[in-house]
Amino acid sequence: MRAFKTLLVAMSIAAPLITLSSAFVSSVQAKEASIYSHMATAQPIWAKHGMVSSQEALATQAGVEILKQGGNAVDAAVAVGFSLAVTLPRAGNIGGGGFMLVHLAEQNRTIAIDYREMAPSKAHKDIFLNEQGDPVASLSREHGLAVGVPGTVMGMELALQKYGTMTMKQVTNAAIKMAKNGISVTPDLSTSLTGLKRRIAQWPSSAEIFYKADGSDYQVGDLLKQPELAHSLSLIAQKGSEGFYQGETAEKLVAAIQDAGGIMTLDDLKNYKVVERKPVQGDYRGYQVVSMPPPSSGGVHIIEMLNILEQFPIDKLGHNTAATLHLMTESMRRAYADRSEYLGDPDFYKVPVQALINKDYAKKLASQIAINKTTPSSEVKPGNLVPYESNQTTHYSVVDKWGNAVSNTYTLNFSYGSGLVAKGTGILLNNEMDDFSAKPGTPNGYGLVGGDANAVEGNKRPLSSMSPTIVMKDGKPFIVTGSPGGSRIINTTMQIIMNVVDHDLNIAEATAAPRIHHQWQPDLLRVEHTLNRDTIELLRAKGHKVKINNAMGSTQSIMVTEKGIFGASDPRRAGSETLGY
Repeated sequence: MRAFKTLLVAMSIAAPLITLSSAFVSSVQAKEASIYSHMATAQPIWAKHGMVSSQEALATQAGVEILKQGGNAVDAAVAVGFSLAVTLPRAGNIGGGGFMLVHLAEQNRTIAIDYREMAPSKAHKDIFLNEQGDPVASLSREHGLAVGVPGTVMGMELALQKYGTMTMKQVTNAAIKMAKNGISVTPDLSTSLTGLKRRIAQWPSSAEIFYKADGSDYQVGDLLKQPELAHSLSLIAQKGSEGFYQGETAEKLVAAIQDAGGIMTLDDLKNYKVVERKPVQGDYRGYQVVSMPPPSSGGVHIIEMLNILEQFPIDKLGHNTAATLHLMTESMRRAYADRSEYLGDPDFYKVPVQALINKDYAKKLASQIAINKTTPSSEVKPGNLVPYESNQTTHYSVVDKWGNAVSNTYTLNFSYGSGLVAKGTGILLNNEMDDFSAKPGTPNGYGLVGGDANAVEGNKRPLSSMSPTIVMKDGKPFIVTGSPGGSRIINTTMQIIMNVVDHDLNIAEATAAPRIHHQWQPDLLRVEHTLNRDTIELLRAKGHKVKINNAMGSTQSIMVTEKGIFGASDPRRAGSETLGY
């Protein structure tokens, strides 16, 4: 890692600073600047003690403040989670759910906390079908039936009580203040509210909060206050999860959902449970990859794809060359085919995790890949296994001075979820039920095809692409990463890992590099517009159906080294921040 090592040399002789920037370079004496890395095309943020990387600056700052107060990575992560519910309402939430990966340095143990939403107990496999047996998209996206039982509050509480050191009152303080006193509307927030006005403003309870009294849009710099959300957060601060799943908040949530045609009950809220699971683990070129197990499909398929790619000399083929991208695409095609068949809620379906991440299975798949020719998706089917045992999501990463790490991804599913705010609570409700397979073989809102393993069923958790991941080196966290992006999350996270491990990029370079995505169906290779045009033509010559499309993901990543902690927020989304101390 030549460029990165040179950067570390420079850091070892420089005065301790909060961040690496152009100001840092200019302040270094001439002889020191002469050995500062000129190979790197992007510079990461540096910190000595701890770091938070999230998609919204105020939430990042809230997390760093907790670290400065002596809190650990879990304390900070919970503070960030509640703060994002205020400052990034399209994805940050207490009305949704997600996954948290916690690494405890002292115990050298990593825990996967599954606080994914659950289907209401009365849900069934035909709930989103019309009389002709066809899926009705609006029912699973903009309707009371779209709302899954939220898991975020109980997930945050479990993490804090078992692995944190602070009280709920301490870690929610910043979020409550921001909701009550208001936040300055950022360009990112203003643009998203304007762009999604149809879906949000169709609900009067939502329009009251996110648009002005005369119906006009909030402009950049306006003050957005959310007093009802502040009250809901205060009840959580006082009573913990009981302040959300029982009492006045629960009653208002259920009333709003049922008024919108939903079937959720007070018992559904009261009976919600968080599940701690064993992370899925694999090895890639000497590094240990630890990620989220089912009902996330992310960890399994990241490891499956890396196992396939380990059969090829990726480092010698080069970063983002047509040869490398071809092999990556072919591995993606095969992993997503398997996803369509084998992944679901492990509490309802026996997911063949060990078969999917088996190295011999990967070698078999790798042997099917032609070096210079694509395999049409129509010819790729889910693998024959040996006998076995959202777009608007948001991710954040936290590392503390003791070596603890948190990788957390949570979501409302679509931007602002269903768009419905439960009146009197300030809480946006998810539309996570769309992540189930409304009908086996029919694509969901992200074009993902699922089977019976992910069919709708009462109290079941829908399959997810969320992939909070920690890469270990010598038994310690080395990369803490993850991303939003719906079906593209898995491939985005994998590319961060490959950019560092295979191509020796520092974490900022790894973050900024152009990305690709293939998900088996539709048979399309999606690329960002910054990918070299010559490379695109070479990929087309190999038979790939390439489409230049929107930017992918918003990774928030941290790299831990002997010379300090380095981090980077994705430049693809405005308003994010990585900060340390």
